[in-house]
Amino acid sequence: MMRTRLDDLIRITMRPAWPLFTLLIVLMYIPTYVKLGRTVWQSEEGSYGPLILLATLFVAWRARSRLTEVTTASACVAGVLLFAAGLLCCVVGRSQAIIELDAGSQIPVIAGGVLILGGWPSLRAMLFPVLYLFFCIPLPGVLVVTMTEALKVLASSAAEQSLWSIGYPVARTGVVLLVGPYQLLVADACSGLNSLISLAALGLLYLNLVGKRGRVRQILMIAALVPIALAANVVRIDALALITFYLGDEAGQGFLHETAGLVVFAVALALFLALDRLLACAWRPRFKEVT
Repeated sequence: MMRTRLDDLIRITMRPAWPLFTLLIVLMYIPTYVKLGRTVWQSEEGSYGPLILLATLFVAWRARSRLTEVTTASACVAGVLLFAAGLLCCVVGRSQAIIELDAGSQIPVIAGGVLILGGWPSLRAMLFPVLYLFFCIPLPGVLVVTMTEALKVLASSAAEQSLWSIGYPVARTGVVLLVGPYQLLVADACSGLNSLISLAALGLLYLNLVGKRGRVRQILMIAALVPIALAANVVRIDALALITFYLGDEAGQGFLHETAGLVVFAVALALFLALDRLLACAWRPRFKEVT
């Protein structure tokens, strides 16, 4: 009985602290997001950033009621350590103009603050929106270059094999596809990295919003994100190659710049939703007829 009353007292006491903490985080990271909006989010690679931020705010708003419900004794030591580490990263990132460190610091800062105010149950309640902020952190340039080159080779090789298997005259030299009399360079935009990140963000958000799917089913859905994104990117390259083969280089280049991104994302999203329906049918309980 005493424990229950103590928990109720903590919840009542900490309720005003949550809006103040939210205001502190907003004021603290306004400069970070202004810089992201003027730099990374202006590029094609980071154009999904504002949508990620809006989705994070929406999920956090949906989970807000659970904060006061599950608030217990503060995990002060762990919270202070996390908050201090995040604050240090923020200071270093801003002073040295390292936007990746600056943007990344918000995760330990927010997690630490939640631990201080509400303990581990509150952090579990807000774990998804806090971790979802990872998608707002720009990838380091070296990592982007490495992943892009690897994905370009993989995508061009898969496109070559798929076109050859259906009878088209195709060959490959590095990341250049030779389709009939035409040469197609698999450029950075065709690597599929942006589609992979966007689909991963959207897929995880979808799984969070639709509710529990069962642990095994969720793991299968998450594991399928990478191959689905890669397969959709191969479809884009195949479509571009076929349009070039039949309609010429000018038509292929126009398709690439105007609609290729939409096509690959629509295909990937359709495959992801189809997999969800397929797993739903596989997991559907089967009842024996009563005779």
